[in-house]
Amino acid sequence: MKDVIQYIRDTHGPEEAPVHLPDERLLARIEEEHGIRLPAGLREFLLHVGDVERGRLEPVTVTDEGGYTYLPELMAIAWDQGVPRDLIVLCEDEGDFYLVGPDDAVVFWSCGGTGGLTEDRWDSVWHWAREEWLRF
Repeated sequence: MKDVIQYIRDTHGPEEAPVHLPDERLLARIEEEHGIRLPAGLREFLLHVGDVERGRLEPVTVTDEGGYTYLPELMAIAWDQGVPRDLIVLCEDEGDFYLVGPDDAVVFWSCGGTGGLTEDRWDSVWHWAREEWLRF
């Protein structure tokens, strides 16, 4: 995990409109107000690199309520698409979703065709970041 965080911090460029890192209080408020439970891996991801924007894939953010990557808004969209409430959006990708489960594993939900969970799976948010997000 630390090597992935360091790589992300070392290689991301300045953003036009950067977001800020959240703190524990903000994450607790998001959970309470929106009736979700952030898996530990996603919480850690948001606390360490939740301000990074890079590449085509853009993980969720929690500090910019008007942003198109704002977690509560993406959760509402995902729920409307049939995503179970125990899966939390990590990233939206052209109408599909990378989701984090209670076990911290990341899965992929396709909204096209018959829709639903695919066989794509990563052991953690950090595995997903290294294998999917950072490759773009």
